[in-house]
Amino acid sequence: MNHDTVVYSARNIITMNPSRPAATHVAVRDGRIVATGTAGELCVGGARLDNRFADKVLMPGFVEGHSHIMEGLMWKLPYIGAFDRRSPEGRIVAGVPDIDAIVARLQQAEALLQEPNTPLFAWGFDPLHIGGKMLTRQDLDRVSTTRPVVVVHASFHINNVNTTTLERAELLHATNISGVVAGADGLASGELQGIPARMRLFRSLGNNPQTGNITAADVARYAASCCVQGVTTVTDLHNDMSDQTVEVYRAATEAADFGVRLVPALAAVSHTPEQGVAKIEALRQGGNDRLHYGIVKLVVDGSIQGFTARLRWPGYHNGVANGLWYIAPEELPRLVGAYHRAGIQLHIHTNGDEATELALDAIEAAQIDTPRPDHRHTLQHCQMADAAQFRRMKALGVCANLFANHVYYWGDSHYELTMGPERAARLDATGTAQRIGVPFAIHSDAPVTPLAPLFTAWCAVNRVTSGGRVLGRDTEALTVPQALAAITIGAAYTLKMDHLVGSIETGKFADFVVLEDDPLTVAPERLKDIAIWGTVVGGVVREAPRA
Repeated sequence: MNHDTVVYSARNIITMNPSRPAATHVAVRDGRIVATGTAGELCVGGARLDNRFADKVLMPGFVEGHSHIMEGLMWKLPYIGAFDRRSPEGRIVAGVPDIDAIVARLQQAEALLQEPNTPLFAWGFDPLHIGGKMLTRQDLDRVSTTRPVVVVHASFHINNVNTTTLERAELLHATNISGVVAGADGLASGELQGIPARMRLFRSLGNNPQTGNITAADVARYAASCCVQGVTTVTDLHNDMSDQTVEVYRAATEAADFGVRLVPALAAVSHTPEQGVAKIEALRQGGNDRLHYGIVKLVVDGSIQGFTARLRWPGYHNGVANGLWYIAPEELPRLVGAYHRAGIQLHIHTNGDEATELALDAIEAAQIDTPRPDHRHTLQHCQMADAAQFRRMKALGVCANLFANHVYYWGDSHYELTMGPERAARLDATGTAQRIGVPFAIHSDAPVTPLAPLFTAWCAVNRVTSGGRVLGRDTEALTVPQALAAITIGAAYTLKMDHLVGSIETGKFADFVVLEDDPLTVAPERLKDIAIWGTVVGGVVREAPRA
């Protein structure tokens, strides 16, 4: 060791490195890990000992393989979800339990707006969490009859709007347009599903808060949320990559105080495949140690709880019509083939098992046409895949990033409404993926659910719904070590970054999460309650903000 080496001590260091799974000290130099071991092994040759973490536990910084910059954008807007959430400042924001409480919070927010025509946006609503009560245009008219009012569902696949907004978008009488849900009076109810109706909505408003211009403050807010939750590598898994966004990302990640590694994914819907391939090649030239370009996102279907996911027979348990294709089935093979031939890794959103089957067919055709031994195309969410589909993933070299949080937030609804008891038990089948040997991660899809990897791990280990029901614990639950791997080295693998992050071993970035307790010794049901002191990113220590 030399004088530029810092050796951190800890109560325990969980390395996720099988060749040395635990240690008490880790040596860091120039932002990278020199070695792990004991004080006697590392505190030699002039290395400086730092004991600030002596009573804490270090792990590799958590890797969130499916989240969005909207986690930074949305906190500028009123939150109207049913569950409490933690803000980027570490503050708990209370959920709202019913329609009247939602309207009241929106009325408070509306009163603060200065300009009379400025739209009021809010986020986090889900009818399944308030007894199935839909938010109608008449409810939102109680907030304003002159100002556009737009509510973004928790799934981010559905919006609810007031009458003024429908009139501006010329959708009030347009219930023959796909995604415009009719009300009891034959006019639009205010619920807009899928891409065509919602794009018409946002064009009429001249603003889409989900893909609006990203500012430095939005990125800083996102990074702050990461520090609060111990995340050191995070994705923005669907972005048009406008020139303005690319410049904001460049400036933010080159700043010395930026505290997370960012992995944006190009939204395929915003480019032709030829444009997308060229865009990725150009973006790769502008990356740095904290900005990693190179992946593309395809969205095949919608959300299960929004009844817009595509399911195989027998379809939805309560008999509603099948969901929506966001990419036409005949178009998907062409898109997958083009990016596959160009050597670009795809992250493919498939919630329903029919969408998963379509994606696997397209990947198989691409592999036959242009064999690639390590493509690591990853199915995102992939919530209803069965064992046969996981076996196909294994054979095709496909990874999965499973939405473990979904078990808690929507497991009861899937048991009772969407899937029925049998299929709900294999929702987000991490146990099946583990047994078959499919490389996998687990994720939050923040801001759809909270950015909180220890909570995500808790969901995968305990498989308990918000109503207290246990779903498939005997067959699909992970052990604590398996769940910790899924939020570290497993997620890093799905991003093709496992040579850089995901474990504490020589040569990798010195990225750690600092925990107040040891996840390997606490009771599994307490996993989500472990306090996070902060993070270390590239050897730079950051204490998480406290509310």
